[in-house]
Amino acid sequence: MGSVRKASAWLGLVDDNDDERYYDDEYSEGTESGNAWVTDPRVKVATDTAEERGRRIGTVTPDSFRDARAIGELFREGVPVIMNLTAMEPADAKRVVDFAAGLIFGLRGSIDRVSNRVFLLSPADTEIISGEPAAHRADGFFNQS
Repeated sequence: MGSVRKASAWLGLVDDNDDERYYDDEYSEGTESGNAWVTDPRVKVATDTAEERGRRIGTVTPDSFRDARAIGELFREGVPVIMNLTAMEPADAKRVVDFAAGLIFGLRGSIDRVSNRVFLLSPADTEIISGEPAAHRADGFFNQS
């Protein structure tokens, strides 16, 4: 195929039938005999979807206070929410934080600051595990005492 034809095919001006030479007419899907993949029994494969197992985290980056409803709906369903307020004006961000404080108080959740103007809202049944560095733990690998 010439370069002009290739360019025309790439632009969609002509049909690109050059790929047909690579396909085997004898190939049919699903006729392999005994070559099924076998998973190592030591490997745990996730079979359930995240929603069925309750392993969801919502992320919301509101532009205005009107977007606070999405935060409330996710949190009310028991989904932890990461609230990124960096794109908001400071006054609106304060209103959203006040709204989130009411949510966590009413639904017995918790709020943690992840970084500047980014917060994690956790439902009551969610445990937050601190990622404390090993050097600071008493049983840490680098503990030389």
